[in-house]
This record gives sequence, C-alpha cells and structure tokens, in this order.
Amino acid sequence: MSKRSYWMLLAVALLVIVPLLKGGEFGGADGAAAALVEQTEGFATWFDPIWTPPSGEIESMFFSLQAALGALVVGYAIGRAHERSRSKDLKDGDTPPRA
Repeated sequence: MSKRSYWMLLAVALLVIVPLLKGGEFGGADGAAAALVEQTEGFATWFDPIWTPPSGEIESMFFSLQAALGALVVGYAIGRAHERSRSKDLKDGDTPPRA
C-alpha cells in the first residue's frame, strides 16, 4: 500500500469515528427547516401537499426511485457526450480501439 492510500484510509476512518464519539446526530435540511417553522409564530404555509404517502416506507421508496431515475439520466448524458467526443476523434475508415 502506498503512503497516499494510508492517508486516505486514515481520513475515511476519522470521518466515520469522530461523529460517533461526539454523539453527533445526522439531520437533514428538512428537519432543521421544520423545527424553525414550528418556532416561528404566525407562520402560514403557502402550499399544502396534494397527496401524502401513507407511510414513511412508501415516501422512502419514491425518493429512491427519483434518485435512480436521476442517476439514469445523468449516466445517459455522460455516456452520450463521451461517445460523441470519441466519434469526433475517429476519422473515416478508422476502427475504434478494442478493450
């Protein structure tokens, strides 16, 4: 293992261990915003949800589905851009390199 690999391993270990030792809680922006809204007097929401998922599992499933679809779109765009640049590099009659 190289010296750089040891430093990277140490950094990852510290990122995992330090929050556990300090008792840090992992919270998101939604939770922080909800707490702030509850503390604000006279706050009126602008919009109400059209449909609320019946359980947290279904909400989590929709979030995962949204992330997967987003990853597919980004992967497709990157692959298409890569192939487009590769085809520009090839001249007429050239064959692409084989892996």
